[in-house]
Amino acid sequence: MQNAAFQVHYPKETRHCYGCGTLNEHGLHIESFWDGEETVCRFKPRPYHTAIPGYVYGGLIASIIDCHSIGTAAANAYRAEGREMDTEPHLRFVTGSLQVDYLRPTPIGIELEVRGEATEIQERKVIVAARVFARKMQCARGKVIAVKMPSHWLANSGC
Repeated sequence: MQNAAFQVHYPKETRHCYGCGTLNEHGLHIESFWDGEETVCRFKPRPYHTAIPGYVYGGLIASIIDCHSIGTAAANAYRAEGREMDTEPHLRFVTGSLQVDYLRPTPIGIELEVRGEATEIQERKVIVAARVFARKMQCARGKVIAVKMPSHWLANSGC
């Protein structure tokens, strides 16, 4: 499963997130993958993800940055430990902080590309920088502080 999206490796009890949960039938189903030392996610906003005609709602952009960054944090934490994402003990992260800068209006109806990289990896947190592109033009950037989920949450959590 080396080429599978990071999110399919999350423990089943943590796959309900609206943004990236594989078990949320109404969710966005964001999928993140390695692309060299960076991670990449591609997502095509639907017409109902609109802010004003022709442009993506900023909250959707924040959600994509958030969930892709959380996946990036997990993948980097596993990589730092020299393990595959489908090995135990599970490493799962939640958002401690999310910062988004909107650089230009993001057009709707085209595929967006989100690129992420871990800028800092510590025992209990990973800091991720993310960039959102539409037609190769950067529209937004974000910073996420991802905090390692306590192991006792894994048995009882929804995301």
